[in-house]
Amino acid sequence: MNKFVAVMERYFVPVAAKLGNQRYLVAIRDAFVVSMPLMILGSFGTLLNTLPIPAYQNFMNNLFGAEKWIAFGNALSNGTFGILSLLTVAALGYNLGKSYKADALTCAIVAVSSFFVFGGSTGLNSKGLFIALICGILSTELFVRLSNNHKLVLKMPDGVPPAVGKAFEALFPSMITLAIFALVPLVCAFAGIEDIVNSFYELVQKPFMGLSNNLFAAIVIPFAIQILWFFGLHGGNILAPFMETINTPAIDANIAALAAGDPAPYLINKPFMTAFVHLGGAGATIGLIIAIFLVGRQVKSMKTVTELSAPASLFNINEPMIFGFPIVLNPILFIPYVFGPVILCVVAYLATRAGLVPAATFVLPWNIPPIIGGVLATQSWTGGVLAAFNLVLSVVIYLPFVKVMVKQELKK
Repeated sequence: MNKFVAVMERYFVPVAAKLGNQRYLVAIRDAFVVSMPLMILGSFGTLLNTLPIPAYQNFMNNLFGAEKWIAFGNALSNGTFGILSLLTVAALGYNLGKSYKADALTCAIVAVSSFFVFGGSTGLNSKGLFIALICGILSTELFVRLSNNHKLVLKMPDGVPPAVGKAFEALFPSMITLAIFALVPLVCAFAGIEDIVNSFYELVQKPFMGLSNNLFAAIVIPFAIQILWFFGLHGGNILAPFMETINTPAIDANIAALAAGDPAPYLINKPFMTAFVHLGGAGATIGLIIAIFLVGRQVKSMKTVTELSAPASLFNINEPMIFGFPIVLNPILFIPYVFGPVILCVVAYLATRAGLVPAATFVLPWNIPPIIGGVLATQSWTGGVLAAFNLVLSVVIYLPFVKVMVKQELKK
């Protein structure tokens, strides 16, 4: 095990660290972080309209008129999920421009304009998400480089207001950037492609989303997150740019299917991971805390750190355990911390696939307490039962390894 850790530290950790600090990935991650509260709000609107309780539906129909009351929930959904790609491209342009110390607001405006010039008006929702990411990165890169060319920048006299001066400085770089983007729809029109966004969605994005609906994903996704965390790298943040491109459209598709009365097509998404896998935080560390309370209280150092970490762990904040216990680079905890969440994910996936639990469709805050998250994500008490089962399973997984740690500490 020590040799394995040494090899990973030497070859894997430097690559992962560089990946986590890569400019584009950081900008994409931060863009999705900004949109997350809106996605939660949009899910709340869908929940209001589709809550599967006949008494509630009858009450709302009788009180406000048949189906008229759903206008409120539809408005919330249209203003959040309905413009998700638009919000993403604006936030991406802003964050990427900020990383270059350029005028971030102008970069955001140019990114949005480039998205529409490219044909993004047909994919304002999650269908246009990949196109939004491409437009946000390329337009900002092009605009920043053109802005650094002094021959293309119009300098106004000193008496001109700063806002007006900035607008004229960005005039030619903006015009050139948008003109270049406008060439793509022109070429596509001659090639017989009338709708770039939907064509790209069918060709690339939709098959890519299929990764969230198979057993392979249930194994690879939690493993990748946990292996990064074990070496002290924030697995969720590093992989967020990749995962959100799968999760966000999958959540949107699930909500649309639910609103239409159809089964959710994508099972493994962010609500799924929050409700059934990241119990107490990445690695299901609330299971570790309970295991220590059961068999490790006689070791003062373990007991003290665990007692201090337990309250935060109820809200999925587990950095005190990861770095204070520590879990990072702890060879004894490598197996339960890395492979335990894989087992939880596979169990939850199989239970959902078998129809024992409804698919997770409600977007949750990441700090929702365990078990409660299972009920809310699935809108069913069976989701709470599955979350509780996984919680107990996590304790069982950690228990023998905690006993080994206790024996070692007592020998010392």
